[in-house]
Amino acid sequence: MLINGEWRAASADVATFSPFNPATGEQLETSYPVATAAEINDLLDAGTAAALQLRSASTAQLTDFLSGYADAIDAAAEELAALAATETGLPIAPRLTGVEIPRTTGQLRQAAAAAQSDEWTNPVIDAANNLRSRLESLGKPVLTIGPNNFPFAFNGVAGGDFAAAVATGHPIIAKAHPAHPGTTQRLAELAHDAAKAAGLPNAMVQMFYHMDAAVGASLCGDTRLGAIGFTGSEATGRKIKASADAAGIPTYLEMSSINPVAFLPGAMEEKAIALADEYAGSCLLGVGQFCTNPGLILTIAGKATEVFISQATQVFAGAASAVMLTPALPVHLESGVKYLTDQSAELLARGVASTEAGARGRPALLRVPGAAFVANPAEFQSEMFGPASLIVVAADEAELLAVGAQLHASLTCSFYTAADGADDALYDQLEPIVAQKSGRILNDKMPTGVAVSPAMVHGGPFPAGGHPGFTAVGVPASLRRFGALKCYDNVRPDRLPASLRD
Repeated sequence: MLINGEWRAASADVATFSPFNPATGEQLETSYPVATAAEINDLLDAGTAAALQLRSASTAQLTDFLSGYADAIDAAAEELAALAATETGLPIAPRLTGVEIPRTTGQLRQAAAAAQSDEWTNPVIDAANNLRSRLESLGKPVLTIGPNNFPFAFNGVAGGDFAAAVATGHPIIAKAHPAHPGTTQRLAELAHDAAKAAGLPNAMVQMFYHMDAAVGASLCGDTRLGAIGFTGSEATGRKIKASADAAGIPTYLEMSSINPVAFLPGAMEEKAIALADEYAGSCLLGVGQFCTNPGLILTIAGKATEVFISQATQVFAGAASAVMLTPALPVHLESGVKYLTDQSAELLARGVASTEAGARGRPALLRVPGAAFVANPAEFQSEMFGPASLIVVAADEAELLAVGAQLHASLTCSFYTAADGADDALYDQLEPIVAQKSGRILNDKMPTGVAVSPAMVHGGPFPAGGHPGFTAVGVPASLRRFGALKCYDNVRPDRLPASLRD
Protein backbone atom coordinates (compact mmCIF):
# COMPACT_ATOMS: atom_id res chain seq x y z
CA MET A 1 0.00 0.00 0.00
CA LEU A 2 1.11 3.57 -0.64
CA ILE A 3 1.40 5.10 2.83
CA ASN A 4 3.11 8.43 3.55
CA GLY A 5 5.12 8.41 0.34
CA GLU A 6 6.35 4.81 0.57
CA TRP A 7 5.14 1.50 -0.84
CA ARG A 8 4.76 -0.50 2.34
CA ALA A 9 4.70 -4.29 2.12
CA ALA A 10 1.88 -6.00 3.97
CA SER A 11 2.68 -8.44 6.74
CA ALA A 12 2.85 -12.12 5.83
CA ASP A 13 -0.31 -13.06 7.70
CA VAL A 14 -2.58 -10.32 6.31
CA ALA A 15 -5.66 -11.27 4.29
CA THR A 16 -5.28 -10.93 0.52
CA PHE A 17 -7.42 -11.10 -2.63
CA SER A 18 -6.84 -11.52 -6.36
CA PRO A 19 -9.00 -10.05 -9.13
CA PHE A 20 -10.44 -11.96 -12.09
CA ASN A 21 -10.15 -11.50 -15.80
CA PRO A 22 -13.89 -11.33 -16.58
CA ALA A 23 -13.34 -12.08 -20.27
CA THR A 24 -11.85 -15.50 -19.48
CA GLY A 25 -13.10 -16.21 -15.97
CA GLU A 26 -9.53 -16.82 -14.81
CA GLN A 27 -8.27 -15.53 -11.50
CA LEU A 28 -5.22 -13.33 -11.97
CA GLU A 29 -1.99 -14.30 -10.26
CA THR A 30 -1.19 -11.09 -8.39
CA SER A 31 -2.57 -10.82 -4.88
CA TYR A 32 -3.29 -7.60 -3.01
CA PRO A 33 -3.50 -6.97 0.75
CA VAL A 34 -6.58 -6.07 2.75
CA ALA A 35 -5.76 -3.07 4.94
CA THR A 36 -5.77 -3.53 8.70
CA ALA A 37 -7.05 -0.99 11.20
CA ALA A 38 -3.44 -0.10 12.04
CA GLU A 39 -2.61 0.67 8.43
CA ILE A 40 -5.75 2.78 8.01
CA ASN A 41 -4.71 4.70 11.13
CA ASP A 42 -1.29 5.35 9.57
CA LEU A 43 -2.96 6.62 6.38
CA LEU A 44 -5.11 9.02 8.40
CA ASP A 45 -2.20 10.28 10.51
CA ALA A 46 -0.07 10.91 7.43
CA GLY A 47 -2.98 12.56 5.62
CA THR A 48 -3.59 14.85 8.57
CA ALA A 49 0.05 15.94 8.59
CA ALA A 50 -0.04 16.49 4.83
CA ALA A 51 -3.13 18.69 5.16
CA LEU A 52 -1.24 20.93 7.58
CA GLN A 53 1.70 21.13 5.18
CA LEU A 54 -0.60 22.07 2.31
CA ARG A 55 -1.52 25.32 4.05
CA SER A 56 1.78 26.72 2.83
CA ALA A 57 1.63 25.11 -0.61
CA SER A 58 1.03 27.35 -3.60
CA THR A 59 -1.74 27.11 -6.15
CA ALA A 60 0.98 26.65 -8.76
CA GLN A 61 2.12 23.46 -7.04
CA LEU A 62 -1.40 22.02 -7.20
CA THR A 63 -1.80 22.92 -10.86
CA ASP A 64 1.65 21.54 -11.68
CA PHE A 65 0.74 18.29 -9.97
CA LEU A 66 -2.58 17.87 -11.78
CA SER A 67 -1.14 18.83 -15.15
CA GLY A 68 1.96 16.69 -14.70
CA TYR A 69 -0.13 13.73 -13.63
CA ALA A 70 -2.35 14.13 -16.70
CA ASP A 71 0.77 14.16 -18.90
CA ALA A 72 2.06 11.01 -17.20
CA ILE A 73 -1.22 9.18 -17.78
CA ASP A 74 -1.19 10.19 -21.43
CA ALA A 75 2.35 8.90 -21.80
CA ALA A 76 1.43 5.57 -20.21
CA ALA A 77 -1.96 5.26 -21.88
CA GLU A 78 -1.26 2.05 -23.82
CA GLU A 79 0.20 0.32 -20.75
CA LEU A 80 -2.66 1.45 -18.53
CA ALA A 81 -5.34 0.45 -21.03
CA ALA A 82 -3.89 -3.04 -21.45
CA LEU A 83 -3.79 -3.51 -17.69
CA ALA A 84 -7.35 -2.25 -17.23
CA ALA A 85 -8.65 -4.42 -20.07
CA THR A 86 -7.23 -7.52 -18.39
CA GLU A 87 -8.89 -6.65 -15.08
CA THR A 88 -12.25 -5.36 -16.37
CA GLY A 89 -12.87 -6.91 -19.78
CA LEU A 90 -13.43 -3.44 -21.24
CA PRO A 91 -12.10 -3.02 -24.80
CA ILE A 92 -8.80 -1.19 -25.16
CA ALA A 93 -10.12 0.69 -28.19
CA PRO A 94 -12.17 2.70 -28.47
CA ARG A 95 -13.44 2.57 -24.89
CA LEU A 96 -10.23 2.97 -22.87
CA THR A 97 -7.67 4.66 -25.10
CA GLY A 98 -10.16 6.59 -27.23
CA VAL A 99 -12.73 7.69 -24.64
CA GLU A 100 -12.07 7.08 -20.97
CA ILE A 101 -8.37 7.91 -20.63
CA PRO A 102 -8.72 11.19 -22.61
CA ARG A 103 -11.71 12.06 -20.45
CA THR A 104 -9.67 11.37 -17.32
CA THR A 105 -6.75 13.54 -18.32
CA GLY A 106 -9.15 16.22 -19.53
CA GLN A 107 -10.79 16.32 -16.09
CA LEU A 108 -7.41 16.63 -14.39
CA ARG A 109 -6.45 19.56 -16.63
CA GLN A 110 -9.82 21.25 -16.12
CA ALA A 111 -9.37 20.94 -12.36
CA ALA A 112 -5.87 22.42 -12.68
CA ALA A 113 -7.24 25.41 -14.56
CA ALA A 114 -9.99 25.88 -11.96
CA ALA A 115 -7.46 25.82 -9.13
CA GLN A 116 -5.37 28.41 -10.91
CA SER A 117 -8.31 30.75 -11.55
CA ASP A 118 -9.62 30.51 -7.97
CA GLU A 119 -13.16 30.75 -9.38
CA TRP A 120 -14.32 27.76 -7.34
CA THR A 121 -13.92 29.74 -4.09
CA ASN A 122 -16.85 32.01 -5.06
CA PRO A 123 -15.53 35.13 -3.27
CA VAL A 124 -18.10 37.63 -1.97
CA ILE A 125 -17.11 41.13 -0.80
CA ASP A 126 -19.40 43.45 1.20
CA ALA A 127 -17.10 46.47 1.48
CA ALA A 128 -19.71 48.62 3.26
CA ASN A 129 -19.83 46.25 6.23
CA ASN A 130 -16.27 45.00 5.81
CA LEU A 131 -17.51 41.42 5.45
CA ARG A 132 -15.96 38.97 3.01
CA SER A 133 -16.50 35.27 2.43
CA ARG A 134 -15.28 32.46 0.23
CA LEU A 135 -14.85 28.68 0.08
CA GLU A 136 -11.57 27.29 1.35
CA SER A 137 -9.98 23.90 1.92
CA LEU A 138 -11.49 21.67 4.59
CA GLY A 139 -8.00 21.35 6.07
CA LYS A 140 -8.19 17.56 6.25
CA PRO A 141 -7.58 14.63 3.90
CA VAL A 142 -10.37 13.48 1.58
CA LEU A 143 -11.25 9.80 1.12
CA THR A 144 -12.07 8.90 -2.50
CA ILE A 145 -13.68 5.58 -3.44
CA GLY A 146 -14.21 4.67 -7.09
CA PRO A 147 -16.56 2.19 -8.80
CA ASN A 148 -16.00 -0.95 -10.87
CA ASN A 149 -17.29 0.42 -14.19
CA PHE A 150 -14.88 3.31 -14.82
CA PRO A 151 -11.29 2.24 -14.03
CA PHE A 152 -9.96 5.70 -14.96
CA ALA A 153 -12.58 8.48 -15.16
CA PHE A 154 -14.05 7.72 -11.71
CA ASN A 155 -11.05 5.95 -10.17
CA GLY A 156 -10.36 6.95 -6.58
CA VAL A 157 -6.80 7.94 -7.50
CA ALA A 158 -7.49 9.61 -10.86
CA GLY A 159 -11.17 10.42 -11.37
CA GLY A 160 -13.40 13.41 -10.91
CA ASP A 161 -13.57 13.28 -7.10
CA PHE A 162 -9.79 12.97 -6.92
CA ALA A 163 -9.24 15.90 -9.30
CA ALA A 164 -11.73 18.14 -7.47
CA ALA A 165 -10.34 17.37 -4.03
CA VAL A 166 -6.74 17.98 -5.12
CA ALA A 167 -7.62 21.24 -6.88
CA THR A 168 -9.19 22.51 -3.66
CA GLY A 169 -6.05 21.77 -1.66
CA HIS A 170 -6.61 18.37 -0.08
CA PRO A 171 -4.40 15.32 0.32
CA ILE A 172 -6.04 12.13 -0.94
CA ILE A 173 -6.59 8.76 0.68
CA ALA A 174 -7.77 6.62 -2.22
CA LYS A 175 -9.37 3.21 -2.02
CA ALA A 176 -8.88 1.00 -5.05
CA HIS A 177 -11.81 -1.02 -6.36
CA PRO A 178 -11.05 -4.75 -5.93
CA ALA A 179 -12.09 -5.33 -9.56
CA HIS A 180 -9.08 -3.40 -10.89
CA PRO A 181 -6.43 -3.05 -8.16
CA GLY A 182 -3.46 -3.34 -10.51
CA THR A 183 -4.71 -0.48 -12.65
CA THR A 184 -5.19 1.67 -9.56
CA GLN A 185 -1.74 0.77 -8.24
CA ARG A 186 -0.12 1.93 -11.47
CA LEU A 187 -2.11 5.16 -11.40
CA ALA A 188 -1.06 5.73 -7.80
CA GLU A 189 2.60 5.31 -8.80
CA LEU A 190 2.21 7.98 -11.49
CA ALA A 191 0.27 10.28 -9.15
CA HIS A 192 2.85 10.00 -6.38
CA ASP A 193 5.69 10.78 -8.78
CA ALA A 194 3.82 13.83 -10.12
CA ALA A 195 3.05 15.10 -6.62
CA LYS A 196 6.68 14.67 -5.60
CA ALA A 197 7.84 16.54 -8.70
CA ALA A 198 5.52 19.42 -7.77
CA GLY A 199 7.06 19.63 -4.29
CA LEU A 200 3.93 18.49 -2.46
CA PRO A 201 3.90 16.50 0.80
CA ASN A 202 4.82 12.80 0.82
CA ALA A 203 1.28 11.86 1.79
CA MET A 204 -0.36 14.01 -0.89
CA VAL A 205 -1.57 10.79 -2.52
CA GLN A 206 -2.04 7.60 -0.51
CA MET A 207 -3.71 4.41 -1.65
CA PHE A 208 -4.94 1.12 -0.23
CA TYR A 209 -6.74 -1.74 -1.96
CA HIS A 210 -9.48 -3.09 0.26
CA MET A 211 -10.77 -3.30 3.84
CA ASP A 212 -13.28 -5.36 5.76
CA ALA A 213 -16.65 -3.96 6.82
CA ALA A 214 -15.69 -3.10 10.39
CA VAL A 215 -12.53 -1.25 9.35
CA GLY A 216 -14.50 0.52 6.62
CA ALA A 217 -17.15 1.73 9.06
CA SER A 218 -14.46 3.03 11.41
CA LEU A 219 -12.63 4.82 8.59
CA CYS A 220 -15.77 6.51 7.23
CA GLY A 221 -16.62 7.75 10.71
CA ASP A 222 -13.14 9.04 11.57
CA THR A 223 -13.14 12.78 12.18
CA ARG A 224 -9.63 13.09 10.76
CA LEU A 225 -11.34 12.96 7.36
CA GLY A 226 -12.56 16.18 5.79
CA ALA A 227 -15.01 14.55 3.36
CA ILE A 228 -15.73 11.39 1.37
CA GLY A 229 -16.32 11.08 -2.36
CA PHE A 230 -17.90 7.77 -3.44
CA THR A 231 -19.25 6.25 -6.62
CA GLY A 232 -20.78 2.79 -6.39
CA SER A 233 -23.74 0.76 -5.21
CA GLU A 234 -26.57 2.07 -3.09
CA ALA A 235 -26.02 -0.61 -0.45
CA THR A 236 -22.40 0.42 0.11
CA GLY A 237 -23.18 4.12 -0.19
CA ARG A 238 -25.79 3.91 2.54
CA LYS A 239 -23.29 2.27 4.90
CA ILE A 240 -20.70 4.95 4.15
CA LYS A 241 -23.25 7.69 4.74
CA ALA A 242 -24.45 6.19 8.03
CA SER A 243 -20.93 6.06 9.46
CA ALA A 244 -20.00 9.51 8.17
CA ASP A 245 -23.24 11.18 9.27
CA ALA A 246 -22.72 9.95 12.81
CA ALA A 247 -19.40 11.81 12.86
CA GLY A 248 -20.56 14.85 10.89
CA ILE A 249 -18.34 14.11 7.88
CA PRO A 250 -19.70 15.37 4.52
CA THR A 251 -20.30 12.58 2.00
CA TYR A 252 -20.74 13.09 -1.73
CA LEU A 253 -22.24 9.94 -3.16
CA GLU A 254 -23.23 8.85 -6.64
CA MET A 255 -25.22 5.63 -6.30
CA SER A 256 -27.83 3.59 -8.11
CA SER A 257 -30.30 4.96 -10.63
CA ILE A 258 -32.90 3.55 -13.03
CA ASN A 259 -33.15 6.73 -15.12
CA PRO A 260 -36.78 6.79 -16.35
CA VAL A 261 -37.39 7.61 -20.02
CA ALA A 262 -40.91 8.68 -21.08
CA PHE A 263 -41.97 8.10 -24.69
CA LEU A 264 -45.17 10.11 -25.10
CA PRO A 265 -47.88 9.09 -27.59
CA GLY A 266 -47.20 11.68 -30.28
CA ALA A 267 -43.53 10.74 -30.44
CA MET A 268 -44.50 7.08 -30.73
CA GLU A 269 -46.81 7.88 -33.64
CA GLU A 270 -44.04 9.75 -35.43
CA LYS A 271 -41.25 7.16 -35.24
CA ALA A 272 -41.86 4.19 -32.96
CA ILE A 273 -39.34 1.91 -34.64
CA ALA A 274 -36.53 4.48 -34.66
CA LEU A 275 -37.16 5.27 -31.00
CA ALA A 276 -37.08 1.58 -30.10
CA ASP A 277 -33.74 1.16 -31.85
CA GLU A 278 -32.31 4.23 -30.12
CA TYR A 279 -33.53 3.04 -26.73
CA ALA A 280 -32.29 -0.53 -27.15
CA GLY A 281 -28.91 0.69 -28.36
CA SER A 282 -28.55 2.91 -25.31
CA CYS A 283 -29.56 0.16 -22.90
CA LEU A 284 -27.21 -2.40 -24.44
CA LEU A 285 -24.28 0.01 -24.79
CA GLY A 286 -21.29 -1.12 -22.74
CA VAL A 287 -23.28 -4.17 -21.61
CA GLY A 288 -25.54 -1.78 -19.73
CA GLN A 289 -22.85 -0.99 -17.17
CA PHE A 290 -23.49 2.72 -16.82
CA CYS A 291 -25.14 4.50 -13.89
CA THR A 292 -27.19 6.44 -16.46
CA ASN A 293 -28.49 3.34 -18.26
CA PRO A 294 -32.22 3.68 -19.21
CA GLY A 295 -33.65 1.07 -16.86
CA LEU A 296 -37.30 2.15 -16.81
CA ILE A 297 -39.45 3.16 -19.76
CA LEU A 298 -42.77 5.03 -19.37
CA THR A 299 -45.37 4.68 -22.14
CA ILE A 300 -49.11 4.82 -22.79
CA ALA A 301 -50.96 1.89 -24.38
CA GLY A 302 -51.68 2.13 -28.09
CA LYS A 303 -50.83 0.66 -31.50
CA ALA A 304 -47.66 2.73 -31.86
CA THR A 305 -46.52 1.63 -28.40
CA GLU A 306 -46.95 -2.00 -29.39
CA VAL A 307 -44.86 -1.36 -32.50
CA PHE A 308 -42.17 0.18 -30.27
CA ILE A 309 -42.25 -2.77 -27.87
CA SER A 310 -42.16 -5.31 -30.70
CA GLN A 311 -39.11 -3.67 -32.25
CA ALA A 312 -37.30 -3.35 -28.90
CA THR A 313 -38.10 -6.99 -28.13
CA GLN A 314 -36.58 -8.04 -31.42
CA VAL A 315 -33.39 -6.09 -30.78
CA PHE A 316 -32.98 -7.43 -27.24
CA ALA A 317 -33.67 -11.01 -28.36
CA GLY A 318 -30.91 -10.78 -30.97
CA ALA A 319 -28.37 -9.12 -28.68
CA ALA A 320 -25.36 -11.18 -27.64
CA SER A 321 -24.41 -11.88 -24.06
CA ALA A 322 -21.25 -9.88 -23.44
CA VAL A 323 -18.46 -9.56 -20.89
CA MET A 324 -19.34 -7.74 -17.68
CA LEU A 325 -16.89 -6.21 -15.25
CA THR A 326 -16.83 -8.91 -12.57
CA PRO A 327 -18.04 -12.51 -12.20
CA ALA A 328 -20.63 -11.35 -9.67
CA LEU A 329 -22.45 -8.99 -12.03
CA PRO A 330 -24.12 -11.57 -14.34
CA VAL A 331 -25.30 -13.38 -11.22
CA HIS A 332 -26.80 -10.16 -9.83
CA LEU A 333 -28.39 -9.45 -13.21
CA GLU A 334 -30.09 -12.85 -13.25
CA SER A 335 -31.33 -12.28 -9.71
CA GLY A 336 -32.72 -8.90 -10.69
CA VAL A 337 -34.59 -10.28 -13.71
CA LYS A 338 -36.03 -13.13 -11.64
CA TYR A 339 -37.09 -10.71 -8.92
CA LEU A 340 -39.12 -8.63 -11.38
CA THR A 341 -40.74 -11.67 -12.96
CA ASP A 342 -41.63 -12.89 -9.46
CA GLN A 343 -43.40 -9.53 -9.01
CA SER A 344 -45.54 -10.31 -12.12
CA ALA A 345 -43.43 -8.48 -14.75
CA GLU A 346 -43.66 -10.15 -18.16
CA LEU A 347 -40.35 -11.28 -19.66
CA LEU A 348 -40.42 -10.12 -23.28
CA ALA A 349 -36.95 -11.14 -24.42
CA ARG A 350 -33.63 -12.58 -23.37
CA GLY A 351 -30.51 -12.07 -25.43
CA VAL A 352 -28.52 -14.83 -27.03
CA ALA A 353 -27.05 -17.12 -24.37
CA SER A 354 -23.28 -17.49 -24.42
CA THR A 355 -21.30 -20.73 -24.30
CA GLU A 356 -18.01 -18.87 -23.83
CA ALA A 357 -16.09 -18.66 -20.60
CA GLY A 358 -16.08 -15.52 -18.52
CA ALA A 359 -18.55 -13.18 -16.85
CA ARG A 360 -21.17 -12.66 -19.55
CA GLY A 361 -24.42 -10.80 -18.97
CA ARG A 362 -27.51 -11.83 -20.93
CA PRO A 363 -29.75 -8.94 -22.05
CA ALA A 364 -33.31 -8.85 -20.75
CA LEU A 365 -36.42 -6.81 -21.58
CA LEU A 366 -39.49 -6.86 -19.36
CA ARG A 367 -42.94 -5.28 -19.31
CA VAL A 368 -45.52 -4.41 -16.66
CA PRO A 369 -48.91 -2.63 -16.73
CA GLY A 370 -49.05 0.83 -15.24
CA ALA A 371 -51.65 -0.21 -12.67
CA ALA A 372 -49.40 -2.99 -11.38
CA PHE A 373 -46.50 -0.55 -11.10
CA VAL A 374 -48.58 1.96 -9.13
CA ALA A 375 -49.75 -0.80 -6.79
CA ASN A 376 -46.22 -2.06 -6.16
CA PRO A 377 -43.78 0.76 -7.02
CA ALA A 378 -40.85 -0.12 -4.78
CA GLU A 379 -40.51 -3.65 -6.10
CA PHE A 380 -40.59 -2.58 -9.74
CA GLN A 381 -37.80 -0.03 -9.24
CA SER A 382 -35.03 -2.37 -8.19
CA GLU A 383 -31.93 -1.66 -10.27
CA MET A 384 -30.79 -4.33 -12.73
CA PHE A 385 -27.19 -3.25 -13.32
CA GLY A 386 -26.51 -4.45 -16.84
CA PRO A 387 -28.26 -4.77 -20.22
CA ALA A 388 -31.80 -4.97 -18.85
CA SER A 389 -34.81 -2.67 -18.76
CA LEU A 390 -38.48 -2.60 -17.73
CA ILE A 391 -41.23 -1.02 -19.88
CA VAL A 392 -44.23 0.35 -17.97
CA VAL A 393 -47.35 0.57 -20.14
CA ALA A 394 -49.95 2.93 -18.63
CA ALA A 395 -53.58 2.61 -19.71
CA ASP A 396 -54.01 6.37 -20.22
CA GLU A 397 -52.57 9.77 -19.34
CA ALA A 398 -53.93 9.74 -15.82
CA GLU A 399 -52.30 6.42 -15.09
CA LEU A 400 -49.00 7.64 -16.58
CA LEU A 401 -49.07 10.62 -14.20
CA ALA A 402 -49.76 8.22 -11.33
CA VAL A 403 -46.72 6.16 -12.36
CA GLY A 404 -44.62 9.32 -12.45
CA ALA A 405 -45.72 10.24 -8.95
CA GLN A 406 -44.40 6.91 -7.63
CA LEU A 407 -40.92 7.18 -9.12
CA HIS A 408 -37.91 7.12 -6.86
CA ALA A 409 -34.94 9.47 -7.21
CA SER A 410 -32.68 9.06 -10.24
CA LEU A 411 -29.66 10.74 -11.74
CA THR A 412 -31.59 11.51 -14.93
CA CYS A 413 -35.06 11.64 -16.47
CA SER A 414 -35.77 11.83 -20.20
CA PHE A 415 -38.79 12.81 -22.28
CA TYR A 416 -39.45 12.09 -25.96
CA THR A 417 -42.25 14.19 -27.41
CA ALA A 418 -43.76 14.85 -30.84
CA ALA A 419 -42.16 17.45 -33.07
CA ASP A 420 -45.58 18.93 -33.91
CA GLY A 421 -46.42 19.78 -30.28
CA ALA A 422 -49.02 17.03 -29.86
CA ASP A 423 -47.42 15.93 -26.57
CA ASP A 424 -46.77 19.37 -25.12
CA ALA A 425 -49.78 19.44 -22.81
CA LEU A 426 -48.97 16.03 -21.35
CA TYR A 427 -45.29 16.93 -21.04
CA ASP A 428 -46.23 20.04 -19.07
CA GLN A 429 -48.05 17.82 -16.57
CA LEU A 430 -45.57 14.94 -16.37
CA GLU A 431 -42.25 16.80 -16.38
CA PRO A 432 -42.73 18.68 -13.07
CA ILE A 433 -43.68 15.43 -11.34
CA VAL A 434 -40.67 13.48 -12.56
CA ALA A 435 -38.01 16.18 -12.88
CA GLN A 436 -38.03 17.08 -9.18
CA LYS A 437 -36.64 13.59 -8.53
CA SER A 438 -33.71 13.88 -10.94
CA GLY A 439 -30.50 15.85 -11.32
CA ARG A 440 -30.48 16.01 -15.14
CA ILE A 441 -33.52 16.49 -17.38
CA LEU A 442 -33.25 15.45 -21.04
CA ASN A 443 -35.48 16.04 -24.06
CA ASP A 444 -35.39 13.74 -27.09
CA LYS A 445 -32.10 12.20 -25.99
CA MET A 446 -30.96 9.09 -24.15
CA PRO A 447 -29.23 9.69 -20.80
CA THR A 448 -26.28 7.31 -21.25
CA GLY A 449 -23.55 9.88 -22.00
CA VAL A 450 -22.25 12.29 -19.35
CA ALA A 451 -20.40 15.20 -20.96
CA VAL A 452 -17.51 16.77 -19.04
CA SER A 453 -18.92 20.29 -19.14
CA PRO A 454 -19.20 23.12 -16.59
CA ALA A 455 -22.99 22.92 -17.07
CA MET A 456 -23.24 19.15 -16.44
CA VAL A 457 -25.01 17.82 -13.35
CA HIS A 458 -24.17 14.24 -12.44
CA GLY A 459 -26.00 13.80 -9.19
CA GLY A 460 -29.50 13.93 -7.81
CA PRO A 461 -31.68 13.51 -4.74
CA PHE A 462 -30.88 10.74 -2.29
CA PRO A 463 -30.38 7.84 -2.85
CA ALA A 464 -29.36 8.46 -6.46
CA GLY A 465 -26.89 10.98 -5.05
CA GLY A 466 -25.81 12.00 -1.59
CA HIS A 467 -27.01 15.62 -1.81
CA PRO A 468 -29.22 17.25 -4.46
CA GLY A 469 -27.19 20.46 -4.46
CA PHE A 470 -23.95 18.99 -5.79
CA THR A 471 -22.53 17.29 -8.87
CA ALA A 472 -19.73 14.77 -9.36
CA VAL A 473 -19.04 16.06 -12.90
CA GLY A 474 -18.59 19.66 -14.07
CA VAL A 475 -15.86 22.12 -13.13
CA PRO A 476 -15.89 24.32 -11.08
CA ALA A 477 -19.14 23.09 -9.46
CA SER A 478 -17.66 19.69 -8.57
CA LEU A 479 -14.84 21.41 -6.68
CA ARG A 480 -17.23 23.25 -4.39
CA ARG A 481 -18.21 19.96 -2.70
CA PHE A 482 -14.83 20.01 -0.97
CA GLY A 483 -15.00 23.56 0.32
CA ALA A 484 -15.62 25.06 3.76
CA LEU A 485 -17.39 28.43 3.69
CA LYS A 486 -15.35 31.00 5.62
CA CYS A 487 -16.30 34.56 6.56
CA TYR A 488 -13.79 37.35 7.26
CA ASP A 489 -15.41 39.97 9.50
CA ASN A 490 -13.48 43.25 9.84
CA VAL A 491 -10.22 41.46 9.12
CA ARG A 492 -7.32 43.79 8.34
CA PRO A 493 -6.62 44.12 4.59
CA ASP A 494 -3.10 42.68 4.73
CA ARG A 495 -4.46 39.54 6.45
CA LEU A 496 -7.14 38.82 3.85
CA PRO A 497 -6.75 36.18 1.14
CA ALA A 498 -5.89 37.84 -2.15
CA SER A 499 -9.30 37.14 -3.72
CA LEU A 500 -11.08 39.01 -0.87
CA ARG A 501 -9.08 42.21 -0.94
CA ASP A 502 -10.48 45.40 -2.39
